[in-house]
Amino acid sequence: MRVLVMVKATADSENGFNPTPENMAMIEEMGRFNDELRAAGIFVMADGLAPSSDGKRVGFDGPARTVTDGPFSPAGELVAGFWLWDVKDMDEATAWVKRCPNPMPGPSEIEIRPIQELADILQS
Repeated sequence: MRVLVMVKATADSENGFNPTPENMAMIEEMGRFNDELRAAGIFVMADGLAPSSDGKRVGFDGPARTVTDGPFSPAGELVAGFWLWDVKDMDEATAWVKRCPNPMPGPSEIEIRPIQELADILQS
């Protein structure tokens, strides 16, 4: 099963990346974790996202479209980065996330969501 693993944003991540020695050490540690994911055969892709101040939201209401410029809030409801993994089940994904280094300088949260395949929808 494929899962999207989302690193939730924080006030720090919304301020943009600052290449301090501490942040560079976190990047290196995360790189080693990604190497472990690759070696285990579950890593599909991963990337970080720019702060929401660089983004836009498009709202839909029938034929109408409304564009809103970032930043968006609250930070904890936003996504700062993600992985796409191919795991056997949610238990395996959860076990890997528990091994992940803290992706932020302070408290942080990672959310795991199964990818819903078209076949899953059609069988419902």
